[in-house]
Amino acid sequence: MDEASKKPVLPVTWRPRAVRLVAYGLGLLIVATMVVLAAILPEDWRLLDRLLVVGLGLAVAAGLHMLARPRLTATERNVIVVNGIRTHHLAWPEVLDIRMPVGEPWPSLDLSDGTSLPVMGIQSTDGELARRNLAEFRSLLSLGEGEEPGHPGS
Repeated sequence: MDEASKKPVLPVTWRPRAVRLVAYGLGLLIVATMVVLAAILPEDWRLLDRLLVVGLGLAVAAGLHMLARPRLTATERNVIVVNGIRTHHLAWPEVLDIRMPVGEPWPSLDLSDGTSLPVMGIQSTDGELARRNLAEFRSLLSLGEGEEPGHPGS
């Protein structure tokens, strides 16, 4: 964070903390459990059966990774929003505001085309960290403001 302007130094990425800890911890636990289960299965279970048990654990861990994947990245030129499966690349002028009403699980970006985009990279379950991340991103919104007509270089 640049203390003089109170803006984060770009590029900066925000990720939810609590959701990532739970998702990756649970994924690791599930895979480890399936490996142990595959090792202690009765002898009449074939190798393919054992591999499929471990594969099931890996598939569940992959699903949990999709929950832990969201992030919000701000660069000099654009904003990148990763929500589970989809990734959105937005130019700064497209982003008008970010808002997170009390009780909402994550904020939304208000876009210049009149739509909004959820930002799962900041989540209310993180409490004070979420509020600080929201304020940091909001301080960067001036990057999207263009020059006023008739005032070049201002």
